[in-house]
Amino acid sequence: MNRKILGTIVGLAVLLGVAGVQESRQSTDQAVKTVGVLQYMSHPALTEIYHGIEQGLQDEGYQVGKNVKIDLQNAQGDQSNLKTMASHFASTKPAVTVGIATPAAVSLVNTMQQRAIVFAGSTNPVGAKLVSRYQHPGGNVTGVSDQAPLQAQLKLMQTLVPTLHTVGVIYTSSDDSATTEARKFTRLAQKHGIKIKAYSIASTNDLNQTSLQMLQAGNVDAVFVPTDNTIAGAIDTLMQNAKTAQIPVFPTVDSMVEKGGLASESISQKGIGRATGRMVGRILSGAKPGDQDVEFMQQGKLVINQTVADELHIKISDDLRMKAKMIK
Repeated sequence: MNRKILGTIVGLAVLLGVAGVQESRQSTDQAVKTVGVLQYMSHPALTEIYHGIEQGLQDEGYQVGKNVKIDLQNAQGDQSNLKTMASHFASTKPAVTVGIATPAAVSLVNTMQQRAIVFAGSTNPVGAKLVSRYQHPGGNVTGVSDQAPLQAQLKLMQTLVPTLHTVGVIYTSSDDSATTEARKFTRLAQKHGIKIKAYSIASTNDLNQTSLQMLQAGNVDAVFVPTDNTIAGAIDTLMQNAKTAQIPVFPTVDSMVEKGGLASESISQKGIGRATGRMVGRILSGAKPGDQDVEFMQQGKLVINQTVADELHIKISDDLRMKAKMIK
């Protein structure tokens, strides 16, 4: 064969090979989708939700680092950070964006009207105007709610504190989820003849003084803490004051029981995240957010802190012990 012709063929082959590699790389890049995650602040409950999201994505065939990547932004409880980070996602345009906790989700919804948004851990998504209805919400938003099983929680409190007459309810006044849950618990408790003393805080700076006021001798028999991100972020302060006063604290979140709460019929935060991750995975695969019903965790998980029970001289029955996850 003529050397000139042979050289031309070899050159064409090299060019085609390079083009094939470039096309393969482009195809691989296109296959990796980005999920933006805006986390309201750092505390164990919200971190558990995030880890659950990774598991849920994997359930749907999306493995972080292979065919999906996560752009995680943490606002550290700062409203200006929420706005900045939501604008970041509006600019970078991830395939789906997740808001962990109501403030994060609200910031995303207010910033991005067209992109797919999934909320994770919003107690009252209709009240927060994230969606207008729970079934087939329409539009670009859906998600997973963290409404706690309040009836079961109240029954647990009455079982562990048989002399329960007055409950202190402490919550953050600016937290829509916490306020909603506190009001629901108040109405429920009053129907059962239990007196409620409500205490609200504006920020973590108020928690020490307000909780000390609530825990004064003879003021309350127990404390109920709703799903409240601000209190969760400073939970050690409340738990230390309650320990000194020898008053049991009943939170709605299992991580708060680990921090010194007595017991909870809690919703699994990782379970919320996993359900959210599965929802995100379905949307990445072509489902429309507005066609995905808002999901609710149907059953709580009984968690009891044995160490706290011993400190308060509260006996845990064998029946409860068998049902519960016991923390020591």
